[in-house]
Amino acid sequence: QVQLTESGGGLVQAGGSLGLTCAASGRIFRDTCMAWFRQAPEKEREFVAAVNGNGDNTYYRGSVKGRFTISRDNAKNTLYLQMNNLQPEDTAVYYCAASRSDGVYLYEGHFDDWGQGTQVTVSS
Repeated sequence: QVQLTESGGGLVQAGGSLGLTCAASGRIFRDTCMAWFRQAPEKEREFVAAVNGNGDNTYYRGSVKGRFTISRDNAKNTLYLQMNNLQPEDTAVYYCAASRSDGVYLYEGHFDDWGQGTQVTVSS
């Protein structure tokens, strides 16, 4: 099992930027797919972005492509999400998730460990 702790959420105006961080501890961090999901009020949790074990393959949901960047530093056991040009529809609790397999996965069922989430609020 891996413990995941997100940080970096907050309140920002539309068009602004935020950077999220997910610190991992426990089992080996590298060689596993990591991802960000989000859940807006009264909506189901949805995929945002994923990265493979060595960081050279990424995938994004369409609405964030070109605005968000997922990356990882395996030496620091840390996952990042840089969010630019944020919009009110990006408002949600953002969760970090870890798989036990390498690759790029999009579905919640592929992920075994989850963080507690960090709130991102974008005002118009």
